[in-house]
Amino acid sequence: MKVADLYVRVSTDEQADKGYSQRDQEERLRRYCEINSITVHKVIFEDHSAKSFERPAWNKLLAEIKRTRGKRNLILFTKWDRFSRNAGDAYMMISLLRKLGIEPQAVEQPLDLTIPENKMMLAFYLAAPEVENDRRALNTFYGMRRAKKEGRWM
Repeated sequence: MKVADLYVRVSTDEQADKGYSQRDQEERLRRYCEINSITVHKVIFEDHSAKSFERPAWNKLLAEIKRTRGKRNLILFTKWDRFSRNAGDAYMMISLLRKLGIEPQAVEQPLDLTIPENKMMLAFYLAAPEVENDRRALNTFYGMRRAKKEGRWM
């Protein structure tokens, strides 16, 4: 029997406006579970950045998983960028979860990680959001630098 925790995360108001609202994510995850006969153990709501796993709700969930091994065997989220925007940290967390008997899975970007070629897709799904964050940070830096040179107040 499959039992899952549903992980729902947003980090900005903009994400809520573009269809990544917590309610929307929860509905999609619950629908997936219903279609696939997966029992929902718990829904975890998070509103922190995915640049690291230093997130209050995530840390609480991880502690509970360690304390109550065997109560669930899946953590579901809509897309891999809801799980992490840091590829290195994500690989370490996936490894830890699998050691604890938990399979992380993005319902809209499903991957069977027992198939070696799917690891390339996982790399793409994890790296793309990190690259996007890095590009946005650079654009912000250069925009602020330019504004300062033009005498504008920040």
